[in-house]
Amino acid sequence: MLAVKVYEAGFSQPPECLICDFFGISFNVDHYLLCDITQKGYEKKRSKLIGAYLPQPPGVDQALPQERRTPVTPSSSSRYHRRRSSGSRDERYRSDVHTEAVQAALAKHKERKMAVPMPSKRRSLVVQTSMDAYTPPDTSSGSEDEGSVQGDSQGTPTSSQGSINMEHWISQAIHGSTTSTTSSSSTQSGGSGAAHRLADVMAQTHIENHSAPPDVTTYTSEHSIQVERPQGSTSSRTAPKYGNAELMETGDGVPVSSRVSAKIQQLVNTLKRPKRPPLREFFVDDFEELLEVQQPDPNQPKPEGAQMLAMRGEQLGVVTNWPPSLEAALQRWGTISPKAPCLTTMDTNGKPLYILTYGKLWTRSMKVAYNILHKLGTKQEPMVRPGDRVALVFPNNDPAAFMVAFYGCLLAEVVPVPIEVPLTRKDAGSQQIGFLLGSCGVTVALTSDACHKGLPKSPTGEIPQFKGWPKLLWFVTESKHLSKPPRDWFPHIKDANNDTAYIEYKTCKDGSVLGVTVTRIALLTHCQALTQACGYTEAETIVNVLDFKKDVGLWHGILTSVMNMMHVISIPYSLMKVNPLSWIQKVCQYKAKVACVKSRDMHWALVAHRDQRDINLSSLRMLIVADGANPWSISSCDAFLNVFQSKGLRQEVICPCASSPEALTVAIRRPTDDSNQPPGRGVLSMHGLTFGVIRVDSEEKLSVLTVQDVGLVMPGAIMCAVKPDGIPQLCRTDEIGELCVCAIATGTSYYGLSGMTKNTFEVFPMTSSGAPISEYPFIRTGLLGFIGPGGLVFVVGKMDGLMVVSGRRHNADDIVATALAVEPMKFVYRGRIAVFSVTVLHDERIVIVAEQRPDSTEEDSFQWMSRVLQAIDSIHQVGVYCLALVPANTLPKTPLGGIHLSETKQLFLEGSLHPCNVLMCPHTCVTNLPKPRQKQPEIGPASVMVGNLVSGKRIAQASGRDLGQIEDNDQARKFLFLSEVLQWRAQTTPDHVLYTLLNCRGTIANSLTCVQLHKRAEKIAVMLMERGHLQDGDHVALVYPPGIDLIAAFYGCLYAGCVPITVRPPHPQNIATTLPTVKMIVEVSRSACLMTTQLICKLLRSREAAAAVDVRTWPPILDTDDLPKKRPAQIYKPSNPDTLAYLDFSVSTTGMLAGVKMSHAATSAFCRSIKLQCELYPSREVAICLDPYCGLGFVLWCLCSVYSGHQSILIPPSELETNPALWLLAVSQYKVRDTFCSYSVMELCTKGLGSQTESLKARGLDLSRVRTCVVVAEERPRIALTQSFSKLFKDLGLHPRAVSTSFGCRVNLAICLQGTSGPDPTTVYVDMRALRHDRVRLVERGSPHSLPLMESGKILPGVRIIIANPETKGPLGDSHLGEIWVHSAHNASGYFTIYGDESLQSDHFNSRLSFGDTQTIWARTGYLGFLRRTELTDANGERHDALYVVGALDEAMELRGMRYHPIDIETSVIRAHKSVTECAVFTWTNLLVVVVELDGSEQEALDLVPLVTNVVLEEHYLIVGVVVVVDIGVIPINSRGEKQRMHLRDGFLADQLDPIYVAYNM
Repeated sequence: MLAVKVYEAGFSQPPECLICDFFGISFNVDHYLLCDITQKGYEKKRSKLIGAYLPQPPGVDQALPQERRTPVTPSSSSRYHRRRSSGSRDERYRSDVHTEAVQAALAKHKERKMAVPMPSKRRSLVVQTSMDAYTPPDTSSGSEDEGSVQGDSQGTPTSSQGSINMEHWISQAIHGSTTSTTSSSSTQSGGSGAAHRLADVMAQTHIENHSAPPDVTTYTSEHSIQVERPQGSTSSRTAPKYGNAELMETGDGVPVSSRVSAKIQQLVNTLKRPKRPPLREFFVDDFEELLEVQQPDPNQPKPEGAQMLAMRGEQLGVVTNWPPSLEAALQRWGTISPKAPCLTTMDTNGKPLYILTYGKLWTRSMKVAYNILHKLGTKQEPMVRPGDRVALVFPNNDPAAFMVAFYGCLLAEVVPVPIEVPLTRKDAGSQQIGFLLGSCGVTVALTSDACHKGLPKSPTGEIPQFKGWPKLLWFVTESKHLSKPPRDWFPHIKDANNDTAYIEYKTCKDGSVLGVTVTRIALLTHCQALTQACGYTEAETIVNVLDFKKDVGLWHGILTSVMNMMHVISIPYSLMKVNPLSWIQKVCQYKAKVACVKSRDMHWALVAHRDQRDINLSSLRMLIVADGANPWSISSCDAFLNVFQSKGLRQEVICPCASSPEALTVAIRRPTDDSNQPPGRGVLSMHGLTFGVIRVDSEEKLSVLTVQDVGLVMPGAIMCAVKPDGIPQLCRTDEIGELCVCAIATGTSYYGLSGMTKNTFEVFPMTSSGAPISEYPFIRTGLLGFIGPGGLVFVVGKMDGLMVVSGRRHNADDIVATALAVEPMKFVYRGRIAVFSVTVLHDERIVIVAEQRPDSTEEDSFQWMSRVLQAIDSIHQVGVYCLALVPANTLPKTPLGGIHLSETKQLFLEGSLHPCNVLMCPHTCVTNLPKPRQKQPEIGPASVMVGNLVSGKRIAQASGRDLGQIEDNDQARKFLFLSEVLQWRAQTTPDHVLYTLLNCRGTIANSLTCVQLHKRAEKIAVMLMERGHLQDGDHVALVYPPGIDLIAAFYGCLYAGCVPITVRPPHPQNIATTLPTVKMIVEVSRSACLMTTQLICKLLRSREAAAAVDVRTWPPILDTDDLPKKRPAQIYKPSNPDTLAYLDFSVSTTGMLAGVKMSHAATSAFCRSIKLQCELYPSREVAICLDPYCGLGFVLWCLCSVYSGHQSILIPPSELETNPALWLLAVSQYKVRDTFCSYSVMELCTKGLGSQTESLKARGLDLSRVRTCVVVAEERPRIALTQSFSKLFKDLGLHPRAVSTSFGCRVNLAICLQGTSGPDPTTVYVDMRALRHDRVRLVERGSPHSLPLMESGKILPGVRIIIANPETKGPLGDSHLGEIWVHSAHNASGYFTIYGDESLQSDHFNSRLSFGDTQTIWARTGYLGFLRRTELTDANGERHDALYVVGALDEAMELRGMRYHPIDIETSVIRAHKSVTECAVFTWTNLLVVVVELDGSEQEALDLVPLVTNVVLEEHYLIVGVVVVVDIGVIPINSRGEKQRMHLRDGFLADQLDPIYVAYNM
């Protein structure tokens, strides 16, 4: 129930009828004054409010009062003592009820204890600042300039006497939950504590670890796991002990070390609790994945009152002696009472520095006016004419100089634009002020001597042009620098008119700065209205603590004061910082009648006040609270009154007011003489407010907002409230709206912005029937509120602080208050909290940024953060998207020390905030994801299949040229075996050079002719038979560096009838990790012998090798540097072309080692296919810069030259590390037309030669002869890399069309290869959202969600391709994404495995379609792709079919029923921040884990967390579960330059990555 205490003159009792009418509902009104509430009443009210959340001590009957409490009455000082002892709490933002609500909400959370995993941080990021080396932050705060005082009293909060100690109970509640937060090993020395706590967590979450992990990404309620901890049952249940050597198994059966996995397990468990009601699952068949639209809650409160009436203020009474203009007033006082004091300024010791009298103000202002008009520029061309704008740049401690300059401008009829002093060239927001000055056409800035000296100067002594500022002439206004006006010169003093008097700047929500113009008549009328409302009389003394350049400080302390010849005592901000009581002391000293302050100043005085004896505030008749409209100023007012009532302060003196730059003073509480009239209060339901509805709180609710009135409408004004968005329709009586005012005393426009002016200054409020309520325009004040009973105005927030989340409104100030009520002073600075919203995925998301105290530990801060989230969730029913703590003193400040909000938001969004702690909660907040997809049953064979159509679409199939129909004079065709081709070439063209090997200097290291290769192979064959004692069919491992020896050894094996396996040698600098792979291949391939060079032979037997593997188990090692001199008796000839020619071993991107069998027939067919595609003849030269160990790279390096007879120029990729230009220089020097490389080579050239193209051109590098440059790959073409390579080397003659890619895989080492004839490779743009549903939908370049895909080269001759559904094995239409199946003579003939589980993989090599053509035997590539018939024609005149490879089936991640390819998410993440150099993603128990490599300082690590989360949400509709920030080079990459995501995953789970930071998103 709401106690609205409304008393108006003339009512002896509150007018009930009025109140009832006001809310359109009836409720009781307590007839009591403030001091009347009894102890019992208070107890009752309080226990009712929070009783539901208090734990009942066993045996206490619910009905018994649980505690005794001292009454809170103004006379009892116990409340104050309790308050004072908790001096470290933030009073500015806190009514006691609010704190209790927060504490109780947290207690409630304790019941369902949260197990939130704490982020892990590298030690270097956890640097504890020592306290003595630390300077406290510039005291200041959230709304403009609230802040803390240097000497914060650090009293410990104690609860009131005799009650259950609430604080203690809460702290127990919360520390109880710390069992569930684990800390990382870098912050905790012993692992046992963490293990213990993990055991706790595991004990609470009754999950069988062996079951498959639940899918936490869907919103079903099936897995709602209750984590209520059975009391006392922990001991009975034996908790598993993790942490020592015991491993835990994940759902995937991967054993992992406990720490990371347990944290993730914790995260999974936390996320399993359904946060919001589960969504109904459905899948929209349209490609537009509909985001979940928040359905309005049918129970939400709706306004029910009648339409409101506009409220008129009292008449503006015209007093006969009011001056006709403000200048006239100045002239009058300056001449008739020149000695009267006008302004007293203070130094930092609080001593009067200077007294400006009215006489001096008058003469000096005249002098300034004369000099502005006559001494700038020339007589013919004055720089400033009447009506021009000039800037006023004065520091906060010099109001006298400002006042003289301001009135000088008024007298000269120029328009002053007061702004802040720019301290550095790029102050927060200073650039925007520059834009304002530029748009106002300001060319002159008036300033004081001291300020001018303090401005930054260039070496020549000039003041530099500030960023974004126009060129200014700086003009010092001190009298000694000015010329005296001639006797006959006199300023022209007119009556107030509609000319602009001054422009006040206003900073918008987005940081832009606007200028509000105020006319002379508005200025005068405003002064008159304030004089009438405040009852100002001549010669009163007023103490002003506010900024005198704008807003309430300017209106009372500079303008209205002069109209009434008042004496202003100005207290500068710098003095308040040193002595927060200074303003109170000045009120006593000068017996001031009025003081203008902010809540902050009252708060500071409370904190600093230590029973000063000599304080007497009885002279005050009015204490104007400038930010009284901030809902949280009420607690400062109450607390201040409690303390200073005993010092003569009367309750009716406190006068909150509401103001805005556009509408000037909106409302102000009038000072009354009747102390029996307490002010109006409303206790409103926070829930109701989020729907814009006023609901008196039913007292069970914790979430209430207590607001005080800001008095009545201004004299001469009319006020109403209109709906905040849409057409300005009048609100109902119980609805919150934007207050609008119609009066003369307001601003008239935003300077130079007619559109915005129209929307704000020319509003015509409508009734529900659509009729305007007045012919005069109203002005939007930017304040949200309502007009209560008796015409009292209540403000509940600002339009600027409004955040609309899922259709509900929240106020930034309210969120700040709740955050601060969670015992803030231990962890964050009072008032250094910024709350704003960012738009992510079509809704606003709340972000909280606070400055952390340097002495708070990681654990503490994290605890605080999780409690803030809980408190906000309970009280505001809204999730916080991101909570970030930054080091003290690092947030951008406004000139008066407050937080510069828009700048903070900007830093957050661009990733330059550098937080030291981040907690993201996307799982909690983001409830508008698209519905998870449910797979539709595929078209089965029953659907009509006519010709080549599947359900009306063309079947996706294509083929290369038919080998049988190609007539070519291919001599090699008549040989079945490569060994025969080599013998034939050695006889017919013995001296023809087949191979040339280049060294790193680009010179020929070695070459082989046909006969040299033949003879060398013969000697190796003899060695195998005689020294190795090998039989035909034995396997031989060839461990050679890329070069000629490898080729000779390969043909030696063929000559001896052995089966070669090429193996990459171990890296001498990295034996520990590379040698085990070598050993594994040798063992898995069952090699009977190992051939290598002398050097590697030594390496294999070295001590380092012995440390990595068991060297005793190597098979016999033959060293080919020492060959026998004899020839073999005969060269082996295989009996059957289908026998094994060689084994091809390769490690896939998923980390699997797979060897495939290549028969002699397949090998010859392969070489022929490449020969035909690339038109290879003996006269041709081909440059190859590839690793020769597997796939197409090996075939091109070792086999093709022997088959086709062309010369291969071999360039080992490792040589490019010393000389990046080697490959391109060789291509240029040998005038090569065809070249092959790998992505790693292309990347090396792009990165390494980017800046050297000019010098390479000078060295004669010419790539104009290149017609094909093919990247050999087993992945989706990296279009960004190939494009940047083409662009970069275009200047060196490289034709962009020349660059293309090939595609091969394990089952077929080359399916596509661009070749020489045929159309250029095409690029298409597909819709990424459709792709997730396995559909292909082409879109225009640049359309949203488009993904460019490049064709993977032309299909090789003799190759047939079909796209099949990987699950049902049915053929697919060409608008579907499916698995690429291939039929070709050069398919591999199967996996070579040691374990005999071929049956598992057998369908990879011989699969049949489930319907359609069920006879053909296909090999499954394991890659997803699609075919497109293009408009281009092939060499044979057919329309060309292009194959687009999308990604490996093994790598694709199934999330929310959709298929995602890691590379797409990684591309988005790399774009998110300049410091992300590489990224890899994988899933673990259905959580998406993103690993990013950071190229920058470790301070930037935490900036990445929100940005990564945002970009993945925006572009992929996925919530990131874990963000891991690591050093450069941590993501493992294989020889082909592909990421090894599974290795990375294993490393992460085994905790081997040494990450800089790991964030677990909630």
